[in-house]
Amino acid sequence: MTDAIEISLHSSIADIGGTDWDACANPDGGRAVDPFTTYRFLSTLENSGSVGPRTGWEPRYLTAKSNGQVIAVAPMYGKSHSQGEYVFDHSWAHAYERAGGQYYPKLQIAVPFTPATGRRFLTRAGFETTGITALTQSAVQFATELGVSSLHVTFCTEAEAIVGRELGLLHRTSQQFHWENQGYASFEDFLNALSSRKRKAIRKERKQAQSFGGDILQLTGDAITPEHWDYFWQFYQDTGARKWGTPYLTRAFFDLAHDTMRDDMLLTLAVRDGTPIAGALNFIGRDTLFGRYWGCTEHHPCLHFELCYYQAIDFAIENGLRIEAGAQGEHKLARGYLPAQTHSLHWIGNPSFRTAVQDFLEQERQMVDEEIDILTAYGPFKHTQLEEQD
Repeated sequence: MTDAIEISLHSSIADIGGTDWDACANPDGGRAVDPFTTYRFLSTLENSGSVGPRTGWEPRYLTAKSNGQVIAVAPMYGKSHSQGEYVFDHSWAHAYERAGGQYYPKLQIAVPFTPATGRRFLTRAGFETTGITALTQSAVQFATELGVSSLHVTFCTEAEAIVGRELGLLHRTSQQFHWENQGYASFEDFLNALSSRKRKAIRKERKQAQSFGGDILQLTGDAITPEHWDYFWQFYQDTGARKWGTPYLTRAFFDLAHDTMRDDMLLTLAVRDGTPIAGALNFIGRDTLFGRYWGCTEHHPCLHFELCYYQAIDFAIENGLRIEAGAQGEHKLARGYLPAQTHSLHWIGNPSFRTAVQDFLEQERQMVDEEIDILTAYGPFKHTQLEEQD
């Protein structure tokens, strides 16, 4: 059946168009399950210059057509480095090049700069099996024809990981910290699920954070103004300079996102005397709140925890959402965010190197599982009947 499918590569998402792309990215309509794979998000990355020439993220979008209709798409990029991926393969690159190979360029099916789980092989309703098979096999074929070292599919769903593994790709697991909404009626209800010591610690942190001398605002939709992005750009630059050296997103990204995505965003600001001094940006999915960026121009105790985690929990409880808080951060554990498994898929062209990576991934998966078990046991939730009566 895949023989009758026409596969194409595109250097701009505009060549595909929003109607066909979103028919695959959001086939059910309504609020997108994953806002990061929508046409409006990916085109904003491209139109703002955050991806494209000289960024190391060269668009190579994949489409699959059947009988003239686009039935599946994938956000694929040619990469000249491994920055902005969050499933890091730096050690693979170093080993490959020490052996005399050229690791870059490579191909990446991913949402740039976004460590959030979501579908990577986007299919129109009714074409799920056909679409993912056609896109996967075609991506490998393109990688082979281009002579690149490897193809990577990062932060895919578990279901996609299973299919990809069956199609011969290598499966890698990692872990993040997610907050699961157990139907809490309020933040206090959530706190009551924690051990006494953790509950008291969070109350102390919130009190300390909220004593910075101003107000905390939760803004979404039209409540977000263009001026807010002037302040948030300062916050984002400060964090980017400390973490990555150079911010991944351009200033234009925030202006364009304001026009197309402000209903998909929750901007939480700490404001004193009318001036924002810190902020956190989240994106709103159908059932998940995705924590993305944080920054400040003034440092106050626990304000980071308040804006990024506790305000997010407040919003998630009010709106019936769970939370994915992004990459890294074992400090999230004490604040009710538990470890969760994430998935990626990898194709390696060189057979010997592929075998070495496969052996490594088998050992790494076991270590990830063990780490998740250990961290979960150290979580802040009540474990005994005595604590439940506390």
